[in-house]
Amino acid sequence: MNEDQDHTKGEDNGLALWWRRVTQRLAGGPRTREDLLDMLREARAAELMDADALTMFEGILQTAETQVRDVMIPRAQMVVVEHDWPLDRIIPVVVESGHSRFPVVGESKDEVIGILLAKDLLKFSAGVPGFDPATFDMRRLVRPAAFVPESKRLNVLLKDFRRSRNHMAIVVDEYGGVAGLVTIEDVLEQIVGEIDDEYDEAESAPILKQDERRFLVNALTPIADFNAYFGTDFSDEEFDTVGGLLMHRFGHMPKRGESIRIDRFTFIVQRADSRRVYLFQVTLSPA
Repeated sequence: MNEDQDHTKGEDNGLALWWRRVTQRLAGGPRTREDLLDMLREARAAELMDADALTMFEGILQTAETQVRDVMIPRAQMVVVEHDWPLDRIIPVVVESGHSRFPVVGESKDEVIGILLAKDLLKFSAGVPGFDPATFDMRRLVRPAAFVPESKRLNVLLKDFRRSRNHMAIVVDEYGGVAGLVTIEDVLEQIVGEIDDEYDEAESAPILKQDERRFLVNALTPIADFNAYFGTDFSDEEFDTVGGLLMHRFGHMPKRGESIRIDRFTFIVQRADSRRVYLFQVTLSPA
């Protein structure tokens, strides 16, 4: 018997052993979530599925334990429009943010009147026949908002999104105040990982200036580049990237909305999932 036959026979024996263990467990069924995960990981080890498939299975199981508060966009980072804003004030916010849906608020972010879709503003574009900005009426465009508690599990929320066909929900705390918002993309990213779109390509720039004091910083930005841009002297002896430095300072895997202050910089986790951090918003304090 040649070496190839020996190798094939070894693979067959390994597969047979794995299958025997699986059938023995299935005889009584997986008793715990860990039993099921062990079986899936053994299937990956036996090359019956690839690493991406295993990651998605793990993400699906994790949605039953993850709460909305763990993935929501915090209230402070919500991009909103006010109910009495004129069209010429709304359009720049829509264009600059790149979002497709916006909470419409009254006197404060706790008073969410509904949701405005960016596509509903197309009819007011200058190139549209019969364009007349005077016909703009926010009340006719606002759609009902869905509200969910912070404690809701992601698997339940995903079912709600599918049933209602909503893509965004306003998250409320135990006192009824607005804690943030969550989108269907936030939920799906817990299963499949980060979903990049055209707006995310702009976010992939190492450092993107928002205004005189706020910047978006990619977690993979080299510390040397950060220092050159901001005139700082953060050490890059232990860590190469801004993400690595901040992960060390946090001391744990930070969630979206968590922040940390270093010198005159406040770093807020802007985009993250259960595996890594992608983007920080950096606020520069006055000198």
